[in-house]
Amino acid sequence: MNISRENLSDLELCVKIDIEEKDYGETVTKQLKDYQKKAVVPGFRKGNAPMDLIKRMYKSAVVSDAVQNTLNSSLFKYIDDEKLNILGMPMSNDEKTGQIDFDKQNTFTFYFDMALAPEFDIDWNNVGIKYNQIKVTAKDVDNELNEMTTRHGKFEAPETVNAGDTIYGKLVELGKDQQPKEDGLTTFASFNLKNIKDEELVSIFEGKKNEDKVVFNVAKTFPTADIERALRMDTATAKKFKSDVELTISGISRIIPHAIDEELFKLVFPEEKIADEKAFRKALHTEIEKANDLQSDYLFVNQVRKSLVDNFTATLPEAFLKRWFASRGEKDLTMETIEARWESEYLPSLKWELIESKLEKIQPIEPTQNQIVDYIKSVLRTNDRAVEGETDEQKEQRLENSARSIAADRQNIRGIIDRLYAENLAKVLKEQIKPETVKVSVKEFEELAKA
Repeated sequence: MNISRENLSDLELCVKIDIEEKDYGETVTKQLKDYQKKAVVPGFRKGNAPMDLIKRMYKSAVVSDAVQNTLNSSLFKYIDDEKLNILGMPMSNDEKTGQIDFDKQNTFTFYFDMALAPEFDIDWNNVGIKYNQIKVTAKDVDNELNEMTTRHGKFEAPETVNAGDTIYGKLVELGKDQQPKEDGLTTFASFNLKNIKDEELVSIFEGKKNEDKVVFNVAKTFPTADIERALRMDTATAKKFKSDVELTISGISRIIPHAIDEELFKLVFPEEKIADEKAFRKALHTEIEKANDLQSDYLFVNQVRKSLVDNFTATLPEAFLKRWFASRGEKDLTMETIEARWESEYLPSLKWELIESKLEKIQPIEPTQNQIVDYIKSVLRTNDRAVEGETDEQKEQRLENSARSIAADRQNIRGIIDRLYAENLAKVLKEQIKPETVKVSVKEFEELAKA
């Protein structure tokens, strides 16, 4: 076998591979003998058919498979040995290769076109991106405190409805005559009165009790999201539902908020020692900041990505790459489609892939198995219930085993892998850029995210 290459340009080359019979002959002979042992041919006992007959029946296909396997392994070994950083995949040059006849030929010559990734450096000095962090206000902490006292509150089933209660019952769609509509909607539904759009509408529910009937217009009373959930509709259908309905109340649910005390502190922050409301509010403030930082990281990465792609000046073998995209056989992907989307979609994506590969050399971004397991353990620990008589060591081992079992099925944890990848990417970008942190309001942050 002989492999040589012709450099067509700085980033494009053509690889020539000559394959002789000695490169694949032993494989063919072994395969044909195996066929002979198993072949059932009329007029011959199993395994006794003449080899000449077996060759006429199978040799062409066997040679084709053996040559293709030899070709593929040799091509990618050459790429590895020569340390070629290729873009896309090698493409067979059918024009140079010509017609192959596996019946008559013993030697074969194949040609492959390839493109190389350009050498480039990232100029971090040109990335003037700031790290925008959402300000946490006292109102934010108040809202989170209310959320925690409600989440850990006690459920009651009062006799009469008050504002903020959740009511359940049979809902019937009414016609213009305020009678049940023929073929109209009938379902069991629940509504949380704290979501009522107009506070004045709360009065039509207050004081009602089980078996009472309430007539109201859902579109005027509750937001679309509540209608989707309660009536099990998609968004478009929920927006079009303008009918009055009659709800016969069959249940009332009320949450009595948890007292702001040590029990609540322990429920929300089991690993921390919090003695009073002031310290609790401070801990909530920190948690809100952590949650907001995920959004800040996302915005920061997107802004940096755009900046790096916009400032990517290295030349790419675009003609080859367009042909490669077109050769992949994707449905409805024509050269015309590729040309139309090249500048807006394909080219920026290719540039970012090259930049990512450069970042990966600075610091690994792909999450390790241990990082995935540790993340799953942290989630399991948050929702874990103590097992009676279990030691701390036993608990840790149980969580470790569970996390590793979950992590083994990477298909089902794709979301976790993507999240950790995003975190690692944000980390390496922040370490390289060392951005200035600026505090912004929610509205300012939303505007930045839209840009």
